[in-house]
Amino acid sequence: MLTRQEAQQRITRLQEALRDKGMDGALFIHPIDVYYFSGTRQNSTLWVPATGQPRLWVRKSFIRGKQESCIDDTRPFPSSKEFPGEFGAELTTIGFTFDVAPVQQLNYYQKLLPGRNFVDVSAVNREIRSVKSPWELEQIRYCGTQLAGVFREVPGFLKAGMREVDLAAEFEYRLRKAGGEGYVRMRAFNQELFQGLAVSSATAGDTGFFDGAVTGQGMSSASPHGASAALIPVNAPILIDYTGVFNGYIIDMTRFFVIGKLAPELEHAFHTALSIQEYLALNLKPGAICEELFLKAAEMAQAAGLSDHFMGAPGENAKFVGHGVGLELDEFPVLAQGFKVALQAGQTLAIEPKFVFPGMGVIGIENTFAVSDDGGVRLSDLPDDIVYL
Repeated sequence: MLTRQEAQQRITRLQEALRDKGMDGALFIHPIDVYYFSGTRQNSTLWVPATGQPRLWVRKSFIRGKQESCIDDTRPFPSSKEFPGEFGAELTTIGFTFDVAPVQQLNYYQKLLPGRNFVDVSAVNREIRSVKSPWELEQIRYCGTQLAGVFREVPGFLKAGMREVDLAAEFEYRLRKAGGEGYVRMRAFNQELFQGLAVSSATAGDTGFFDGAVTGQGMSSASPHGASAALIPVNAPILIDYTGVFNGYIIDMTRFFVIGKLAPELEHAFHTALSIQEYLALNLKPGAICEELFLKAAEMAQAAGLSDHFMGAPGENAKFVGHGVGLELDEFPVLAQGFKVALQAGQTLAIEPKFVFPGMGVIGIENTFAVSDDGGVRLSDLPDDIVYL
């Protein structure tokens, strides 16, 4: 569970940012934001003033919310008539997470608190959450240990003739038995993910809505992502790309398996992916510009003659090579074109250079690193080698 000391450090950082931005406070309703600052994911609204003590109003379950909350002033959610009385007239500028809050909810709170100026606090919130404390880094490292343990079991159950969904089920069964929570939270609109994906050359070139290098076919047009009912062929790469979610935190890893042999073109792409990962890991230092790291990765892919296949099927290439992870899979920062932001110590990123060859398969690597003065500190402890069966 989140400690009171950890929660207080987060709230202090937020209050400093609120004062710097001229906000009188921030109102949080998105569950994982509430959890980040309070330690409970119960149906709640959190008020953090720029100065003074925060307040948590819990709708359900108040009993559990009170037990879990690190906020001293935790109380039941008041009636609509009582709620305005919780805010003094001097509180005129209120931060609200426009990136995730439904318009209906914004309208609701604007109606409860008329005359206030609601402004977007999304960027402030995401930047604060992107920098992980030592306690958070240990949570993610634990996720890596647990997920790596499941990856090590794959040679014992991956067999020729399996369907992709059979492989996914075997992996997810073991991950769940290890204590995996399965909640892969994503902040971006229109993004869904069921734990991860197991994809073979039969579907690796399939394109879809998911903002990543690999989509997979999925089980239907209503769920067009991840494993399908296609049979896994021999002599082709098998991608297993999964999250490990423990105590709310997420780690993201990808490994490749082959039943038989791999084509030389794919082996070349794999070694290129390892080189890109190595370069990026060495340069995950405070002050490094995210866009510049992405452009260097793209340059390395081009030099290897693989730019058309980098981060997606030709014509469907994703425009990033790394993404922040934490309580959500798509946190800041992002190693992407247009993201001209400097890295900060303690940020955590999943680095995932991948190459997609329709009809042949996908190949690459993914590990999660923490930004440090000495470069990326790897949080996922598992060899990168392709496993041949």
